[in-house]
Amino acid sequence: MSEFDQAVFVGGGGEDQRVPQLLRLGYGNRHGLIAGATGTGKTITMQVLAEEFSNAGVPVFLTDIKGDCAGMALPGTPRGGLERRAEAIGMEGYSYRESPVIFWDFFGEHGHPVRATVAEVGPLLLSRMLDLTEAQEGVINVAFRISDDEGLPILDLKDLRAMLNFLGENQREISLQYGNVTTASIGAIQRKLLVLENQGAVQFFSEPALELGDFMRMAPDGRGYVSILHAERLMRTPQLYATFLLWLLSQLFEELPEVGNPDKPKLVFFFDEAHLLFNNAPRALVEKVERVARLIRSKGVGVYFVTQNPDDVPDTVLGQLGNRVQHALRAFTARDQQALRRAAQTYRPNPRFDIGDAIRDVGVGEAVTSFLEDKGNPGMAERTLIRPPSSQMGPIEDGQRQMLMLRSPVAGKYETLIDSDSAHEMLARRAEAAAREAEAALQAIEAEKERAREFNAARRYEPAARPASRTSTRAPARRGDTPVDAFAKSMARQLGSRTGQALVRGVLGGLLRGR
Repeated sequence: MSEFDQAVFVGGGGEDQRVPQLLRLGYGNRHGLIAGATGTGKTITMQVLAEEFSNAGVPVFLTDIKGDCAGMALPGTPRGGLERRAEAIGMEGYSYRESPVIFWDFFGEHGHPVRATVAEVGPLLLSRMLDLTEAQEGVINVAFRISDDEGLPILDLKDLRAMLNFLGENQREISLQYGNVTTASIGAIQRKLLVLENQGAVQFFSEPALELGDFMRMAPDGRGYVSILHAERLMRTPQLYATFLLWLLSQLFEELPEVGNPDKPKLVFFFDEAHLLFNNAPRALVEKVERVARLIRSKGVGVYFVTQNPDDVPDTVLGQLGNRVQHALRAFTARDQQALRRAAQTYRPNPRFDIGDAIRDVGVGEAVTSFLEDKGNPGMAERTLIRPPSSQMGPIEDGQRQMLMLRSPVAGKYETLIDSDSAHEMLARRAEAAAREAEAALQAIEAEKERAREFNAARRYEPAARPASRTSTRAPARRGDTPVDAFAKSMARQLGSRTGQALVRGVLGGLLRGR
């Protein structure tokens, strides 16, 4: 078995640009970085790496921001420039070939729908998605806790709204048990949920939920499927985009078994426009990303961040990215120059050239690369001509996309929406049952009052009672003074007051009773 069979061929380097630059499959789960200014070739580099991993039998997930990656589903068309580059870097047997592709879309328009339940996303990521304050995040946590305690699944946004209404109606009791829940916080969350719904999140928070195994499929010829998420519309709501991808990473981390150091990754995940994940992110969220990135490699998953500048990624995460492809950085301002110097300092020096100058001067389709070598040590930086892709560069027509979706291995699995019995329906049934109980209680009280009125009216027509014996000191008890009558009179008085209204609300508030 040659070194090419155990590695991803990225391009040619060295003085003659014919020294193969290889990303070893055994270190493919040590994560990576693809960085560079707009128009320097980051998307093509991502496409090349995705092709190479797929050819090696590794499933790939990537986000398609502009629709350019969809061309991977079709073979490339002969171009003299591509063939000359393949010859220049000593790439033998270069040919045009499509990759096995599955199209996905958050909104179900340009791919199979991607769905998850609110419970799966969880309170932390949901709070990030809604940009909640600390107090509002506390209310969301209370809603999730009561959902668990009371057996009320929160699957979609109407379930979450029902839980928030429930918190508002039982605010006093819940605040005593779980902490302060204010009407203002509930109202603010409801308004932000409305914004989220207007952005199309209703389609995402639903069922059937995504099975992660569908992102890890193998084609009949042994290549890994490339799952392409169409994210052009999703990018209009950056927080939704970043939170969704972080949820996806978290789900992979939680569900996949430990595999240690595999011969090749179980899945490679390309996170385009990675800076959106960290912009204005709270410390708790950055720590979660750092923890997932650090631990998910033991599950056999490699994460490759694609961004314009390495400074977009926090140092705690950047330090874990062992495989790097650095396209050109433009140094137009003093800040840009500082960023360029910092980027150069993260590479193992090469005596043949100055890394800072190389990062500034490399052309389109060229990069400064560094890949892990024996024992996971960083490789020496090298100027590299990126190999040409075998699949088509650029978008495809809608008709071609639809035909490919019809032949997809998951065709028909996620298209039909499911509305399961969950918190919204359960709380509605409890409310109806409580209303019936309240109505029955009111009718019983009215019946007692009516009996009392009839009894008192009848007593006015009874003959006068004989005078009591001189030795008697107490009149016999009247029927109206029995405990039942006393209770009825008391209830009748209360129902005409604020206390009576509170009593009825208390009956309706029986929603808090156990399952």
